[in-house]
Amino acid sequence: MHSEKEIRKHVFSLTPHSGDDVFNQVSLAVFKFQASTNRVYRSYLSNLKVNPDSIHHYTRIPFLPIEFFKSQEVICNELQPSATCFTSSGTTGQAVSRHFVNDISVYQHSFEKCFEMFYGNPGEYCILALLPNYLERAGSSLVYMCDHLIRKSGHPKSGFYLHNLDELIQTIHDLKELKQKTLLLGVSYALMDLAERDVKLDENFIVMETGGMKGKRKELLKVELHAFLRRRFNLSTIHSEYGMTELLSQAYSKEGGLFNCPPWMKVLIRDVNDPFCYMGNEKTGGVNVIDLANFNSCAFIETKDLGRSKQSGDFEVLGRFDNSDLRGCNLMIG
Repeated sequence: MHSEKEIRKHVFSLTPHSGDDVFNQVSLAVFKFQASTNRVYRSYLSNLKVNPDSIHHYTRIPFLPIEFFKSQEVICNELQPSATCFTSSGTTGQAVSRHFVNDISVYQHSFEKCFEMFYGNPGEYCILALLPNYLERAGSSLVYMCDHLIRKSGHPKSGFYLHNLDELIQTIHDLKELKQKTLLLGVSYALMDLAERDVKLDENFIVMETGGMKGKRKELLKVELHAFLRRRFNLSTIHSEYGMTELLSQAYSKEGGLFNCPPWMKVLIRDVNDPFCYMGNEKTGGVNVIDLANFNSCAFIETKDLGRSKQSGDFEVLGRFDNSDLRGCNLMIG
């Protein structure tokens, strides 16, 4: 069995040109490591009567239902006292997901490398976040990532602006005059609030929505939301981020709601009636995520999202199985 150090090296050595065979080899190494060292996942495999040695391709690996993160400590080896615990948001009385991360540097390396692959050096941007700041929502993995990238950007105007739209509008005006490359990201309803203030952006701005109306506004289809933001901001495209508490990686969409993954992440679409059968391209089903950066927890997660894969390898997210159990950004703003 590979050591944790060896697995980390193999995971982050994957590139867009690695090919499916190499991805499969690394996936199997992570799977066997987790089947041996993750008590919760090992018990799940045992209940399914799955012998890890019988698995030879990532499409045959059983995916752990995401609900386990609400009731179990899903972690390899033992939980360290210094572990970081990311939590999903929830209403009163609702169970929240807990994702324990023994080595936070793995998450930092994952999101930094992923951001650079899709957007380049964060130091080139001013990063404006319509999200709660780190002190307000310390358990959010998204806020942790944004807080880190804001500091990495080094720009004096980078920061969290959820509670001060007037200051944000003035900042946007200043950045436009400077022709500063800017990333404006946030929850859907907050971006809509800003867009309704007649703020016009230009080609130096990227707007990225991270989902979430949280009862503040009527839920919109992604295509409706993006059309509204494009029209109001005077932009040709709106970007999106796809991530969740239980993962250590993100997929990004630069256009048309089509998400692309970093090389150590892959999405498979399962049959909604048979979790061990996968759908072809353009067929709607449940979203299974392989996140090899999550090698210290569980890298193979069966989510409650509905999606569709494309011939290009991209995927789109269409909704959720059960909207009564919202998670993550949808409930992040308290």
